Amino acid sequence: MKRLAIIGASGHGKVVAELAELCGFKVVFYDDAYPHKKNIEHWLVVGKFACLLTANDKDQDAIVAIGDNKIRLNLSEQLMASGFRLPVLIHPCAVISKYATVDSGTVVFANAVINAFSQVGKSCIINTAAVVEHDCKLGDAVHLSPNVALAGGTRINRLSWLGIGSVTKQLIEVGSNVSIGANSTVIKNIPDNVTAFGSPAEVINNKHSK
Repeated sequence: MKRLAIIGASGHGKVVAELAELCGFKVVFYDDAYPHKKNIEHWLVVGKFACLLTANDKDQDAIVAIGDNKIRLNLSEQLMASGFRLPVLIHPCAVISKYATVDSGTVVFANAVINAFSQVGKSCIINTAAVVEHDCKLGDAVHLSPNVALAGGTRINRLSWLGIGSVTKQLIEVGSNVSIGANSTVIKNIPDNVTAFGSPAEVINNKHSK
């Protein structure tokens, strides 16, 4: 059984660990709260992130289970630069088109759907029952919360997060580093570095204005 190092012993880490076990991995955690935190439920926390990076044995798989998009991508890039393999974890109950592509370090949870000719970038989270329709394109470190639905041809740029139950109209583009509030309906393009919310979704905060 292959060993998988999971970075981030949190609630999201728990569901990633269970998913990893379904995919045939034996799980150990690394978290910067070590040694104060030595376990998460029944799984062991065996060291800090820096300990993993400096380990002699780089011939193993690792994945970052941290919800913050920027942190997840940064740590994932450090792992890849250090020679670790970042697998794609796909729940057995997810539906992935043979014509879709899903890049390294991405996790796809139960009942999610990724349809034909969609592209999902590195270190993304496609959460429970999220739907990515045909010809969508998701950049690196995008997070789709449970029950998000992207209509065909939607583009979500890197580091953006869509809250639970939010939906997009077809051919919409959401910029980079965007937060879309829960249950929002996105019917027009959203620029970079903003928070948007509502039905229809409107920009309520510019992240660079502070």
